[in-house]
Amino acid sequence: MAKAFQCSAILLCVVLVLLISGSEQLQSSQGEILLRIQRLLNYPSALSSWNSTTDFCNTEPNASVTVVCYENSITQLHIIGNKGTPLLPRNFSIDSFVTTLVGLPNLKVLTLVSLGLWGPLPGKIARLSSLEILNVSSNFLYDAVPEEISSLSALQSLVLDDNMFADEVPNWIGSLPVLSVLSLKKNMLNGSLPDSLSNLDNLRVLVLSHNYFRGEVPDLSSLTNLQVLDLEDNALGPQFPLLGNKLISLVLSKNKFRDGLPAEVTSYYQLQRLDLSSNKFVGPFPQSLLSLPSVTYLNVADNKFTGMLFENQSCSADLEFVDLSSNLMTGQLPNCLLQDSKRKVLYAANCLATGDGNQHPISLCLNEALAVGILPQRQKRKASKETIAFGVIGGIVGGIALVGLIYLAVRKVKSRKTIKRPNTRLIAENSSTGYPSNLLPDARYISQTMKLGALGLPPYRTFSLEEVEEATNNFDTSAFMGEGSQGQMYRGRLKDGSLVAIRCLKMKRSHSTQNFMHHIELISKLRHRHLVSALGHCFECYLDDSSVSRIFLVFEYVPNGTLRSWISGGHAWQKLQWTHRIAAAIGVAKGIQFLHTGIVPGVYSNNLKITDVLLDQNLVAKISSYNLPLLAENKGMVLSFPVMKAVFLFHQATLRS
Repeated sequence: MAKAFQCSAILLCVVLVLLISGSEQLQSSQGEILLRIQRLLNYPSALSSWNSTTDFCNTEPNASVTVVCYENSITQLHIIGNKGTPLLPRNFSIDSFVTTLVGLPNLKVLTLVSLGLWGPLPGKIARLSSLEILNVSSNFLYDAVPEEISSLSALQSLVLDDNMFADEVPNWIGSLPVLSVLSLKKNMLNGSLPDSLSNLDNLRVLVLSHNYFRGEVPDLSSLTNLQVLDLEDNALGPQFPLLGNKLISLVLSKNKFRDGLPAEVTSYYQLQRLDLSSNKFVGPFPQSLLSLPSVTYLNVADNKFTGMLFENQSCSADLEFVDLSSNLMTGQLPNCLLQDSKRKVLYAANCLATGDGNQHPISLCLNEALAVGILPQRQKRKASKETIAFGVIGGIVGGIALVGLIYLAVRKVKSRKTIKRPNTRLIAENSSTGYPSNLLPDARYISQTMKLGALGLPPYRTFSLEEVEEATNNFDTSAFMGEGSQGQMYRGRLKDGSLVAIRCLKMKRSHSTQNFMHHIELISKLRHRHLVSALGHCFECYLDDSSVSRIFLVFEYVPNGTLRSWISGGHAWQKLQWTHRIAAAIGVAKGIQFLHTGIVPGVYSNNLKITDVLLDQNLVAKISSYNLPLLAENKGMVLSFPVMKAVFLFHQATLRS
């Protein structure tokens, strides 16, 4: 019995020795891996205390280094170097470094920040299949994010900030089932954002700032857990993104958002930080943003927000910073913004009645609002003469009730006896019909616009600068069609595939807004089967004072060249039949008749040339030049001979050719 007990004791001791030696061997193996990492990182100062006798699992963590073990296996490794650490030496191999890391198979958290790592991140990083958090910020990693990361099914946080990753955000990013933090700021990523982002149901933080992303932001309204969205300093837009209402921080600054804010923004009751600065947002500033219950930081500077502020507007008690600078706001600064001395409030370069010298005159805000197609918020007080003057878009000439089909009556309209309309009658250009109300001044024109469907043309509208640039491939030389007194002409293709002709007109700062707004109003009316019809316009503004620098006029594209080229030019081999010639003459006559009597005021000219007539794909004649000098004070020049005689002479010219 005693002998049996002795044997059992010896056996137990052997087992304990084997277990202890096994643990020491495992610990020694992972310790060697850490020491090799130290060598590969060129002995950074953060790891200066490591040596062969270090008990890594029981070392006191600090701000630079933390090693966490569980059951004698390393599960967390944090190494943070000094900010601005240069690249590791040329003999450094990122592939060898990651191969060494893979020797820590139970690693769940890996943080390698500011260590000078360089090279493309190897896909073998995914062999750390237990990874839940990966942070390799502030290094020099480049090329695309490796697709192998998509196999890390436990990954909850992916932080690749401040590197040189390029290419697009991969579509597979949406296949990470439990990802809650995705941060890729300060890289060289480009292209559009993938729609698969909307599949990340657990996403709480999405940071993509300081890259080169462009285009629309995908629909993120399904991300009900999203709390932080930072898209600063890209080229995203122009539409405001679709988002959930549980956001705590929303940063869209330094992008190309152009439209007005949706009403949903005022329902973000958990929102603490909102930064919309340095875009071109338009429309009334939602004053209820000041009173969101949780808001502490609000920045809408350097946009084109309009509207009147009121002294009795309420503010959130937690509001610490407000920047309303460089917009088009009028009225009084709310008292609640000035009552707390600890609250920082910026409001320069508006048209507020503050009594100091950092505001523009109210006329400037109204003028600039009209220049970009934004209209001031309706004011309750009686409009002054100055306000009424700037509220007129071009003016409507002559007593409309006296205008008829009689030619003499139309000429009397040119007396420049304008009817002033207050700005309160104007509506936004993105209304459901696509037309501002001031572009429909009389029943005759309304009856014409009702026939637009027969022309196969969309309603006249305002184009964004991005649409114009995309249509012309950023005004590529291959799209250039020519240049004349009316500016440069480019061929373009819209997103729906339709071809257009885009005229680019450069403006001087001295040009009156009133004049070119009248021009825009006038050409928007010129819709007829025998006219080259305008589809819309776009304004580009100077950055310093928001005055209009260029106007882009978008016309339908007429593919078959001029009538002259068909009669005596490049199409001489394919002569027009007499029926086509007669139809062209009749078409021109109908086009001239519409210019004279189809709109009010009528458009007249005495220098129509055969080169001003184009033929479409069906050889239908269209007048391409309306002879509307952009900044002319007159509405046009009166024809010196009757319409039908002009058409007869034009037809005789075609016969002689």
